[in-house]
Amino acid sequence: MSGITKGKKDTKMRIRAFPITMDEKYVNNIWTLLKNAIQEIQKKNNSGLSFEELYRNAYTMVLHKHGEKLYTGLRDVVTEHLVLKVRVEVVDALHNNFLQVLNNAWNDHQTSMVMIRDILMYMDRVYVQQNNVENVYNLGLMIFRDQIIRFPLVHAHLRDTLLTMVAKERKGEVVDRGAVKNACQMLMILGIDSRSVYEEDFEKPFLIQSAEFYRLESEKFLAENSASVYIKKVEARILEEAERATHYLDKSTEEPIVKVLEDELIRKHMKTIVEMENSGVVHMLKNNKSEDLACMYKLFCRVPDGLRTMCDCISAYLREQGKALVTEDDSGTNAITFIQVGSVTFIQVDAVTFIRLKFIKVTPVI
Repeated sequence: MSGITKGKKDTKMRIRAFPITMDEKYVNNIWTLLKNAIQEIQKKNNSGLSFEELYRNAYTMVLHKHGEKLYTGLRDVVTEHLVLKVRVEVVDALHNNFLQVLNNAWNDHQTSMVMIRDILMYMDRVYVQQNNVENVYNLGLMIFRDQIIRFPLVHAHLRDTLLTMVAKERKGEVVDRGAVKNACQMLMILGIDSRSVYEEDFEKPFLIQSAEFYRLESEKFLAENSASVYIKKVEARILEEAERATHYLDKSTEEPIVKVLEDELIRKHMKTIVEMENSGVVHMLKNNKSEDLACMYKLFCRVPDGLRTMCDCISAYLREQGKALVTEDDSGTNAITFIQVGSVTFIQVDAVTFIRLKFIKVTPVI
């Protein structure tokens, strides 16, 4: 048996041993191979690449303490591709399918960075962790942000394009919501676990533009409409902006944009709305406009001192009614014990109690 064993050919697969040391020429050869592979991935010519072999070469470089050369080399190759090819294409498209070209470039970049990350996985686990630097994928995001999105021409045009599309939709025009949504999602991802890029590049200018738009619209609405029509328009605008934020901006924008509307459309005009002649709170009370009062109550609950403003107006009206009753009563009845408002009689009621009775569905004691 032992003779048979000795004569049997050894068919075990053996993994090629890595060299104990790597001279500069060998390191450069490996890097050149990896660099060419990365460039082929960026060109979408990755079908003929052996990812196992590329991973092994990257592993060899990191294992032999050449992680820095690999990391800085990757940064330079990605930067070169984005600056010399992608940026040129995006700038050329500024006035022709800009968002579509930018979105395509973004999707291609994400896809290529996922493949590159897989090849350089060992560098991520070892060199990146030991040196406290950004991982491969995040490095790609940062370079895209700095070289494409924040390149001055692209940066300004992206912001202006998104703001213009929102402004058009507010005026009733149909816009490509999908394109806006893709751009907003890109900005959120480029923040790398924060809202910073989205907030600085879009949300802040969006809120400023919105405040100005609704400042002018509120003045126009108030000049042309009654209080009842105005508060219904405000309610519709709030719902519209909340829906916009949910469906194609970022959901986190809903709260700040609604606050802008509350400030511009309600808080700054509260006194004007409640005191509007022939349509304000007194008119609603005299004509038993319960639905309009309820709508105003809901809107004014949103802002500081909103209900107080309604209370002050109602209180003044109730006092006038009480004085009128006292003056006109010649029969000896104690007139100050009741006030008739619409179809409900309230006994010794103040403005705050009146609002609660009117809108919180508390039955008054009569």
